[in-house]
Amino acid sequence: MNQPLAYIHPGAKIAKNVVVEPFTTIHNNVSIGDGTWIGSNVTIMEGARIGKNCNIFPGAVISAPPQDLKYDGEETTVVIGDNTTIRECATIHKGTSDRMKTVIGKNCLIMAYCHVAHDCLVGDNCIFSNNSTLAGHVTIGDNVILAGLVAVHQFVSVGQHAFVTGGSLVRKDVPPFVKAAREPLSYVGINSVGLRRRGIASEKIREIQNIYRILYQKNYNNTQAVQILEAEMEATPERDEILQFIRDSQRGIMKGYFSNN
Repeated sequence: MNQPLAYIHPGAKIAKNVVVEPFTTIHNNVSIGDGTWIGSNVTIMEGARIGKNCNIFPGAVISAPPQDLKYDGEETTVVIGDNTTIRECATIHKGTSDRMKTVIGKNCLIMAYCHVAHDCLVGDNCIFSNNSTLAGHVTIGDNVILAGLVAVHQFVSVGQHAFVTGGSLVRKDVPPFVKAAREPLSYVGINSVGLRRRGIASEKIREIQNIYRILYQKNYNNTQAVQILEAEMEATPERDEILQFIRDSQRGIMKGYFSNN
C-alpha cells in the first residue's frame, strides 16, 4: 500500500493489505476493505465505501459529485460491495438528497466505460457490459445482465434475473426473470438460460413462463392479467414477486413484442 507515486489523503481509511498503484488519488472520507486492488490513474473521491477484494481498473472515477443541478453539496456516498470489479474508465457518482447513496452490490462486474449515475441501487451478481449507462434513481435487482451500450432512463426499475440485449433503450420498467430486446424495448421471453445457470429448477422456469404468457401473450391488459394471475395461479414467491413488481411500477412495465405489431 505504500505507494509514493499515489496520493492518499490522511483521512482515508485503507486496510493494510490494499494495493494502490501509481498515480491514483484517494480523497478524504473514503474507506477501502481488505484485499482490494486499485489500479493506476484511478480517482476515488469523498464518500466512497469500497468493500473487500474489489478490483478497480485504471481510469475509473468513483464517488464524484452527481451530474444533477439539484445537488447542493450534501454529504452522500457510493457503496461498493465485496468482490466487485470496476473496469477501465467506468464512472460511479454518489447520491443526492433523494436516496443519499449510490449502491453497487457484491460480486458485480461493471465493464469499461459504464456509467452509474446518482442514487442508483444495483443488486448483487450483476454484469454491465461496456458502455452501459444508468441515469439517476435507477433500481436494478440481483443477477441482472445489461449487454453493451444499454441506456436506462431515470427512475426505471429492472427486476432480478432480467437480461437486456445490447443497444437497448430502457424507458419502462423491466419485470423479473425476462429477456428484453427490440425497439421499443419489449418482452421476448423469459431468461431461461440465465435461470438454469443459477440453478433454478425446471418446474419453476415453466411456472414463470406460464405467468408471462398470461401477462404478455393473451391480449389482456395489465389489470386483467394481474386479476387472472391472482385468481388462477397458485401463490408462489415467483408469482408474488412479479405481481408486486407490476403493482410498484411507477413508469409502467415494458410492452410485449406481440402487442406492438
